[in-house]
Amino acid sequence: MKLFLYPLALAFLCGHAHAQKKTSGYASTVPKPTVSEIVYGTHERNVLDFWKAKSDEPTPVAFVIHGGGWKGGSKERLDRFADPNALLKAGISVVAINYRYVTSSEKPPVKAPLHDAARALQFVRSKAKAWNLDKKRIGAAGGSAGACSSLWLAFHDDLADPKSKDPVARESSRLSCAAVTGAQTTLDPKQMVEWTPNSRYGGHAFGLRSFADFLKQREKILPWIAEYSPYALVSKDDPPVYLIYRAPPAIGKAQKDPTHTSNFGVKLQEHCKTKGVTCELVYPGQAKVKHETPTAFLISQLKGK
Repeated sequence: MKLFLYPLALAFLCGHAHAQKKTSGYASTVPKPTVSEIVYGTHERNVLDFWKAKSDEPTPVAFVIHGGGWKGGSKERLDRFADPNALLKAGISVVAINYRYVTSSEKPPVKAPLHDAARALQFVRSKAKAWNLDKKRIGAAGGSAGACSSLWLAFHDDLADPKSKDPVARESSRLSCAAVTGAQTTLDPKQMVEWTPNSRYGGHAFGLRSFADFLKQREKILPWIAEYSPYALVSKDDPPVYLIYRAPPAIGKAQKDPTHTSNFGVKLQEHCKTKGVTCELVYPGQAKVKHETPTAFLISQLKGK
């Protein structure tokens, strides 16, 4: 398996090291968007870029959510999580979004990036006719926090409000698949330390500064965990998901990178299996891999029969 030949999927997963650096635009290998900086909400970060695939028929959509711990990053990181050239060549249109960070005034803070992602997805659906899109074939991709957001969309009940006066809010927030890199699959600190003892990520999603406080406050925030943790939301009607990690798992053992450990993937895959949900897991050392990259999975799901 040629996992390490794919920096797209495995280049440092969420870009935390670059979270505070200002981006200068897309990489030179990324084509110019068909339209850019399209406003989908009221906040200054509620903008997205769109690449239209050439097709006479409505096209599927790859919906990309950048990483950065929900504290940094931008849509210009698109090519770290999906290959726009391969997607467009396959006849799949592409969207890359920005969203509010957890520094917003929302309670809990993680509601801001997650609900922005849902709103952006609904907005894209509202543009189906104008942009020649197939509403029924939209798959998400993203890394780390963006991966967690993608899984949240995949597993959460539909947020559409059929009675809303806002036509965007009437659109579905459901996905047909998700393909993610270095995903945190739970926001429950108890699960985290059981799976990976040196876990240290996630408290900021609920406004808690330290992991110790995250564990201490767990009972108080259980309703939030139930609403915003992807693992807690999995049900039998959910779409297939794909997870890729850069190191093999070791359940119950400390990890070099506990924030992006494939322990998250192993436990989600086990859980999905009990619910009858397809969950494809990839990490170095596996003997059989059906799809070597998130892009390959998206193409198979969005263009397959």
